[in-house]
Amino acid sequence: MLLKIHHLTHYRFEHPVPYGLQRLRLIPKENAAQKILHWKTEIEGGKVEADYIDYHNNHILLVSINEGAGEIIVRCDGEVETNDTAGIMGRHGGHVPLWYFLRPTPLTEPTREIQALARSAVAEGDDLLATLHALSTKVLAAVRYDIGHTDSATTADAALAAGHGVCQDHAHVFIAAARSLGIPARYISGYLMLSDRVEQEASHAWAEAHVEGLGWVGFDISNGISPDLRYVRVATGADYAEAAPISGISYGGGEQSMVVSLAVEQ
Repeated sequence: MLLKIHHLTHYRFEHPVPYGLQRLRLIPKENAAQKILHWKTEIEGGKVEADYIDYHNNHILLVSINEGAGEIIVRCDGEVETNDTAGIMGRHGGHVPLWYFLRPTPLTEPTREIQALARSAVAEGDDLLATLHALSTKVLAAVRYDIGHTDSATTADAALAAGHGVCQDHAHVFIAAARSLGIPARYISGYLMLSDRVEQEASHAWAEAHVEGLGWVGFDISNGISPDLRYVRVATGADYAEAAPISGISYGGGEQSMVVSLAVEQ
């Protein structure tokens, strides 16, 4: 499937910014499930200071905000050809060892409640892959999809306790639970073509778990499926903090607002 993507992020600052840096994880890389035919990133109000591949094999642009700027706009346009691999990404690669994805992070602490959720999935799965699919189903049942109640700092435990959240929260709960069972798991940020609309409010997130003999396997908990032709994978990390599309710091700009315009279509 050929997917066309337009992603614009517009930051406005209350006062001119004397100094600011942003780390962009917005450039997808080729893998078994996707071929990048075209990708362009344009920046207004800032400039690229460094272009590199990080330890998760993500393509990073480090961008400085122009001194005195009142806004910065990041615009991405691209075309990606996707293949259906049933969510299987294959063997582990990169510079980070598998054990790294067993470590809890501040966003994915395996509390007693999360461990209990994980054990309940083991009881229903007759093998590791079945256990992970059962875990995905149980996470969605325990954390209803509901926007406006969580943010990027919400932990897996807080989302589970609240009983609602978004794709980021589903991924964090799944990752924390899988790690509590001794299964390496990681966070994925990317794009999903929706069936009911082209325009979207945000990019998408899901999880991958490492299964012996298959390698990394994707689980989109929010939609109850493994990634297919409609998905474009962009960045990976131990949690959202390591795979966020845009993260950074700024000084002296006062309050800031962000508007996202995103379209994914065939």
